[in-house]
Amino acid sequence: MTESKKNRISLNKTGTEPNASQFNPPDRLNPAWEEPEIIEETRPTALLGRLSYLSALLTGAVLLAIWQLLTLAKVYPPYILPSPEAVALRFSEVLASGAIWRHAGTTLLEALLGFGLAFLIAGLLCYPVARSKLVATLLNPLLAATQAIPLIALAPLLVVWFGFGLLPKIITCALIVFFPLLLNAVAGLHNIEKSLLEAAAIFGASRWQTFRLVELPLALPTLLTGIKIGLTISITGAVVGEFITADAGLGYLLNLGRGQFDTALVFVALITLASIAMLAYGLVTLLEKTLLRWQ
Repeated sequence: MTESKKNRISLNKTGTEPNASQFNPPDRLNPAWEEPEIIEETRPTALLGRLSYLSALLTGAVLLAIWQLLTLAKVYPPYILPSPEAVALRFSEVLASGAIWRHAGTTLLEALLGFGLAFLIAGLLCYPVARSKLVATLLNPLLAATQAIPLIALAPLLVVWFGFGLLPKIITCALIVFFPLLLNAVAGLHNIEKSLLEAAAIFGASRWQTFRLVELPLALPTLLTGIKIGLTISITGAVVGEFITADAGLGYLLNLGRGQFDTALVFVALITLASIAMLAYGLVTLLEKTLLRWQ
């Protein structure tokens, strides 16, 4: 073979010599090898996370300062707006007596049971609603009607039908949580590209394998968003049920403080409710990061 022919073979289509990195890609097992793209993506994400925490702390500090200034200026009497010190003292009293744990535990139990009931029913209905036009046509009007009725008006009927125990509060909570869970699950299934489902069918995947390996992983981000919303508002559902009839729970504590003009106790119950909701939101966010590492 002549020298000119060798040169022609060694040249690529653009007329330049091929880069050695095209034939010798970097070894991923080599510790010196790096992925600058991944590093560049994770740094802004971490920075945004820190900024969100700092923003939340700054907002809380500003609100606390405004609250303190209003109480010092005596804009409102103490029975309407107690000072932060009065609320902290009332919180320590309730905490020392152990009452706050009993009431918070009751509300949390009702919220978790109501969320579990709503999650079970929504999980059974989401796939038929998403994949069958007939089922969606039959159920959508009924689902819309259930959301049009104010639950604060429906709760007394639940007490009449199911008594004064735990069950009416669980059902009230489940009714509030059910629609966001179902809506997000159906939306997640609808957003899956049909080409992926067709590819699974071409490769011979069964209906169960398609659901487990394709549909569920791809719908999981939207489903976890619904869980995050539902678990947070389940606390609200439990409190709504306790407003109607209860002898324990944070809703009962709110009613007790309002009836006795103990506004500090109302603030204690509200702060506890907000803390539980934030804890639930944080736990689901942590679960979301764990399950969606592949994204």
